[in-house]
Amino acid sequence: MRPSGGEDPENEKDEERADLELLGILGYPLGHSLSPAMHNAALRERGIAGIYLPLEVPPPSLAGALEGLRHLPFRGANVTVPHKEAAFGLVDELAPSARKAGAVNTLQRRGGLLIGHNTDGAGFLASLAEADVDPAGRRVLILGAGGAARAVAAALVGAGAAELVLINRHAPRAQELAAELAEGGPVRAAVWEAMEEELGRAELLVNATCVGMHPRAGESPVEDLSALPQAAPVVDLVYNPRPTALLARARAMGHPVLDGLGMLVHQGALSFGIWFGEDGPVQVMRRAAVAALEAR
Repeated sequence: MRPSGGEDPENEKDEERADLELLGILGYPLGHSLSPAMHNAALRERGIAGIYLPLEVPPPSLAGALEGLRHLPFRGANVTVPHKEAAFGLVDELAPSARKAGAVNTLQRRGGLLIGHNTDGAGFLASLAEADVDPAGRRVLILGAGGAARAVAAALVGAGAAELVLINRHAPRAQELAAELAEGGPVRAAVWEAMEEELGRAELLVNATCVGMHPRAGESPVEDLSALPQAAPVVDLVYNPRPTALLARARAMGHPVLDGLGMLVHQGALSFGIWFGEDGPVQVMRRAAVAALEAR
């Protein structure tokens, strides 16, 4: 029943809900994701009425999920494993960052259109700078050839890496990615059996695979790091657990190490900027991500 002499409270609630900013992350599975905690903290810090939701989408359902986003009042969303490359071919428009990376990690909804962006590469470089690691002039060995590897490799080419070597268990994927990137700089693929030789030449090692990520904690993409020069930093894009088996092994051998939390935070802050015109609060997002990890 509507009360007399005033506004209908139900209508007021509907108006409040209509003003709520909706964001989310599409991936499968999403139990490991820190993005909801991180972005909800950013929304609170900026005084934005909104919510960031985990949207678990199996791969066969991605096209339908994106079609739904076109018609729902979402401002945007992030895209994570295993959808980054598939989303590249499903959005309506591609920003230069996504074209360069060949993958999409951020969706911006504009009317009924979805624009694909990629903040992974820029987030990765920001995390390196934060750790005082300059990739310019270095020979970099990247493990993996998926969406994250694509973004990181493209960013490293732009940052002036002397050489990029891509190694993937499925060699044709690494060869395909190397061929795509070779026009922008010295990039080549190597077979997994050449790991020891390539480690011996590397000045920076980056794990862009999911090996070592929860629930496969304890696994390492490289069992023997003895060939890697002592001064070479080791970066693992995996951030759960901390440290990963790879980083624990590298640290014990005296290598500088960096996990993927910095990249996660910086790419998230850049995604926030795409949605709201101002980058997200990096330190607030970092604290929220760390707190969410420690609560598990």
